[in-house]
Amino acid sequence: MSHTKTVTEGELLDAVYKNVKMAGDSIINLMPKVKDEKLKSDLTVQLSTFEAFASRAVKLLGREGEKPEQETWMARMGAKWSSMVNTMMDSSTEHLAEMMVEGATMGVNDMMEQLRGAKHADISREALNLAQSVKEYEERVIEEMKAYLV
Repeated sequence: MSHTKTVTEGELLDAVYKNVKMAGDSIINLMPKVKDEKLKSDLTVQLSTFEAFASRAVKLLGREGEKPEQETWMARMGAKWSSMVNTMMDSSTEHLAEMMVEGATMGVNDMMEQLRGAKHADISREALNLAQSVKEYEERVIEEMKAYLV
């Protein structure tokens, strides 16, 4: 196992922000492909939850006198392109749910790594709780999306 880097509160909050922005952007990119009304409804709820997490991260970063690092245009276009290519041949409900499971799994792993790095750092309870909440929410997203994998 690799050595976990200690993170600062700003780094933790920045990671939370990037994580939930990427999740939200992924949902926005997938939405035009979604035909199943229940999946569309589930993704809409997830999007608003991820946006709420993002605004909490921005608020906490602001208290630290920081702003979230924005993804570069190239990174956003890469994600959009990847989503487009990934759904071109298969935009079935199962495939879209599978993509969400994969994305949420990466998000959970990232949050776990960040939380390990925050374990011995001087980080506010509020920032730790936010990162933990994001991790737990993404675990719920995985379980929700598994229902579509038949």
